[in-house]
Amino acid sequence: MGIFLNSIVPYEAYKEIFFDIYFVDKTLLIEELIPAIGRKNKYFCITRPRRFGKSVMANMVSAFFGKGTDGRGIFSNLLIGQNINCMKHLNSHNVVFIDFSRIPRDCNSYMQYITRIQNGINSDLAEAYTELDINIKAAVWDNFLYIFQKTGHKFIFVIDEWDAVFHMFFISPGQQKEYLLFLKNLLKDQVYTELVYMTGVLPVAKYSSGSELNMFLEYDMAISERFAEYFGFLEYEVDALYEIYKNNTKDTRITRDELCIWYDGYHTAAGKSVYNPRSIVCALTDNQIRNYWTSSGPYDEIFYYIKNNIEAVRDDLVLMMAEEGIEAEIQNYTAASMKLDTKDEIYSAMVVYGLLAYENGKVFVPNREIMEQFRKLLMSKETLGYVYRLARESEKMLKATLSGDTQTMADILKFAHDTESPIFAYNSEIELSAVVNLVYLAARDRYHVEREGKAGEGYVDFIFYPECKGADAIILELKIDCTPEDAIKQIKNKNYALRFKGKLGENPKYTGKILAVGISYNRKTKKHLCKVEVLT
Repeated sequence: MGIFLNSIVPYEAYKEIFFDIYFVDKTLLIEELIPAIGRKNKYFCITRPRRFGKSVMANMVSAFFGKGTDGRGIFSNLLIGQNINCMKHLNSHNVVFIDFSRIPRDCNSYMQYITRIQNGINSDLAEAYTELDINIKAAVWDNFLYIFQKTGHKFIFVIDEWDAVFHMFFISPGQQKEYLLFLKNLLKDQVYTELVYMTGVLPVAKYSSGSELNMFLEYDMAISERFAEYFGFLEYEVDALYEIYKNNTKDTRITRDELCIWYDGYHTAAGKSVYNPRSIVCALTDNQIRNYWTSSGPYDEIFYYIKNNIEAVRDDLVLMMAEEGIEAEIQNYTAASMKLDTKDEIYSAMVVYGLLAYENGKVFVPNREIMEQFRKLLMSKETLGYVYRLARESEKMLKATLSGDTQTMADILKFAHDTESPIFAYNSEIELSAVVNLVYLAARDRYHVEREGKAGEGYVDFIFYPECKGADAIILELKIDCTPEDAIKQIKNKNYALRFKGKLGENPKYTGKILAVGISYNRKTKKHLCKVEVLT
């Protein structure tokens, strides 16, 4: 057992996950890898956004195959344990596990970084093969080849965070090419490799435009259907975790619907719904719904992606905040570019990093957790121009609504409409909905806002569910070329307030004040009219 060769670290890391109360069994991934061992198509690169379980799965693969530990106590009790042929491979292979996000102490150069890995692997090989004359100063691939020639032994390589070097400040573009050459020499067409399982956020194709790493089969979340069910949590898995939560938590404060609203919204290429796994586990463990999207650098921040072409995406941001999808051609090979200029490049990068979801040719904000990141952006970046100015007006708009100040509400909407932007043409209620959503942006801090949900006997434009004690609930209906009175009449006639009655088994029904808000726009007079009425 060494630091890299047959290390016990991946096993111990996976064991921690296995014993967690909110563990999800994804071991059938191994069943799909085993047929590739020793075959030509044995190179797998699986890319997913951060927080989607890539490292967990890399640890699992290494823990299963590696000789350094005895995994029967774990894997015999999991789905893979039911496959006798697969279990023959349990802890029966030499596994080299490399986490490329790890760096040596006080590291400030590529040479320090890569030397740690080369020397570490060579030292492990020298310790494991004492009968051979291993030169720890030689290239690692030469030592692997030497061992194979002398013993016939082959190796499985499990590589986590393969793309970490492209985010390290001390590694230059030229050294990034050296790193690709390192991977090529280590892995490509080497007879000592049985299997290569590699994970990361960024696709190999972006960097390996030539032949360096073209042996890899790449699988992403947006386009590739294979392996999709092993990353992120599917609906039935969240259902099972929620039952565990209910049975093991004394004072449950989370509903199943809230998990969906906050952490769902991603999709596999086959169209299955996918939840952010880290956020689900954190919420159930804490017994609290909140934003668990912790920023670890510029690649987690929305502004990083849009700053090069704010003009191109500004109107789209307004529509996406109103839960509209935006047509985009996702090109994953552009996602790692340090210069994101076109809309498709920007949106591609944001999909790769999990800041947007992609389905049926459109990108959209996946859930409330990410919507919070967008809200913070719109409220804080003056460079967004009219979007920032209107977002800042949203606090005033909410106060005016709650106090019934319809003149201020109309003035703010006029201010929004006077802005030069195509979305203010109001060619349909979609544009009007987007603008209204923007001028109520501040409300998302204190309300759960649903748009066009089923309510009573029809579909309501917006419902504001209060999340603070004593706050008024709001039902908002929009009309073009009608009156706000017509909007309020519809709210009443269609019984939209039934949404606050609660469902059997859910939290107690809302008993506070409900405001009916009607907003209309007349395309001839170019005027907005507003009405606020308390429902009885």
